[in-house]
Amino acid sequence: MADDRLIVALDVANVVQGMEIARQIGDAVSFYKIGLGMLTGGGLALANELKQEHGKRIFLDMKFFDIGATVEAAVRGIAQYDLDFLTVHGDPQVVRAAKEGAAGTNLKILGVTILTSLDRADLDANLIKQGDLAQITLERANNALEAGADGVIASPHEAALIRALPVADGRLIVTPGVRPTGAASNDQKRIATPANAISAGADHIVVGRPIWQNSDPRQAALDLLGELPAR
Repeated sequence: MADDRLIVALDVANVVQGMEIARQIGDAVSFYKIGLGMLTGGGLALANELKQEHGKRIFLDMKFFDIGATVEAAVRGIAQYDLDFLTVHGDPQVVRAAKEGAAGTNLKILGVTILTSLDRADLDANLIKQGDLAQITLERANNALEAGADGVIASPHEAALIRALPVADGRLIVTPGVRPTGAASNDQKRIATPANAISAGADHIVVGRPIWQNSDPRQAALDLLGELPAR
């Protein structure tokens, strides 16, 4: 079984492209992320096919945010597909509703803290309170975990701080914003190498374009896995 600390983000337009990338990567990767960008391109169908027919683990990155009843209903609908991870915004009332929707299933609810594409200027524009971005991320992570989240999404820069929280014991930290050594940052602003992210306390790292845009996605995944510290 491939090292499931690596989650490959299939941030492509449709199920055909996503399945072709997964075919090229083969057994080098066991965990895939499917997000909003593919929702109208057959994302749920791809998630089911990879899970049920190919034995892959699936992280559905939907970042649900709505009133409690709607979030609960949406998560209950997703939970019937026997997927592995689902994101919701880390606001406590959203997390609690999501956990109700996932009750009785193995679906893990991950709370989004602060998107890794944002910096302090973005938070100012969004009228989010003043203060250090890392501290705000830490507070949001703590609140999400106290509300019952199985884990949180956070940049590698905050992973160590979150891992040190008492409430984070036994919970998951999943880090996007990971780039192999020498890779372009693209639209991410708070990034780290795979080794640094894992060493900082992340359980899983999420990598997309550096793998699927490569002319040899399988080799790119293997090279990245080679950067991870031993378990």
